[in-house]
Amino acid sequence: MAIDQDVLQKLRTETAEPAQPLDLSWLNINEEGHPWGMRAKPGKRGLTLDEIEIGAAGIVPENSESKSMRVRGSVARKDAPRLPGGYANKADVYSENARLLYEEAVTRQWSSATDIPWETIEPLSDDMERAMCQLCTFLTEVEFIAGDTPAQWLETINSEHHEVKLFLLSQIMDEGRHLDVFRKRAFANGGGLLSSLPQDGLRVIIEAKDFTEMSAIMHVAAEGFVQSMFRMGEYIGQNHAEKTIFRLCGQDESRHLGFGVMHLKYVMDNEPWRREEIHHYMDKVETTLAPDPMDSDAQNFALFEALAILMGGGVKNFDKGLQASMGVQRKRVNEYMHRLNVAGLGDRRERMTPLLRQFLDN
Repeated sequence: MAIDQDVLQKLRTETAEPAQPLDLSWLNINEEGHPWGMRAKPGKRGLTLDEIEIGAAGIVPENSESKSMRVRGSVARKDAPRLPGGYANKADVYSENARLLYEEAVTRQWSSATDIPWETIEPLSDDMERAMCQLCTFLTEVEFIAGDTPAQWLETINSEHHEVKLFLLSQIMDEGRHLDVFRKRAFANGGGLLSSLPQDGLRVIIEAKDFTEMSAIMHVAAEGFVQSMFRMGEYIGQNHAEKTIFRLCGQDESRHLGFGVMHLKYVMDNEPWRREEIHHYMDKVETTLAPDPMDSDAQNFALFEALAILMGGGVKNFDKGLQASMGVQRKRVNEYMHRLNVAGLGDRRERMTPLLRQFLDN
């Protein structure tokens, strides 16, 4: 449809309203700490967080007054809306190795679909297959909580402490892959998911009311015990697929432990008055990390019995497997105590719940 020539001529001849003058003041921002021309250069591992944390952007504040979504290193604006809640102190959430752990996480991602040699799985005896399926059922439940829990804390972390946000996001991805791979293993050999186990320990994790409480309970204690299971995967794995699963999951879990231990150490170094508070958190989680021998619910022992069957090579060797699993429990408890020592909580040795303390080496 042709444009009416009279209308076109009118548009050409009418005088437009004077335009608003351009405000390009943002082009001239040169506040102290924001020198123009400071260039981040890739290092041996590429352009990592360490390489870009230069100038004002590289200074992690001990206490942040920012309540908005302002990125660390950017210039604040007075009309920025506040976000509800959030931690202001660095010691509330920080870990000195968060950058390194995040960079490792993004370079060591793997696929449960293509990186596991599923074709190496062959039929097992019924008792061995059921024991592996019971272990995978437990680990699937555990990894659900291990992914859900850090997600709850993302919004509480100040934007100026973004390294912690990035690490937790990588952990959520790790845990999602773990719950996926153990669920797949349960169904990959004609078995399936078996008995759901007691939820008390998982509930303690997800009901934490403080970030440090969550990290101490989940990263340092609970995930440490799971890591011990992954490390014995070479022993209990019946094929190359299972051994690969445990190895890759253990590789991921080491990062989560590393973050938790160093966060707890940062708290102890900078806020030592919180020691009794931390011991209280350990008291809560330790009671969930060992079965009570007086418990009459047989299902509560399903995990430990499944491990005994796997380590003994079948029900016929249950006693042998039980002795081996007790050796693993000893290793779990001593590794847990070592992490507490590194974090500055060596006095936990005398305060540990008796059901765990009995396994400590002198």
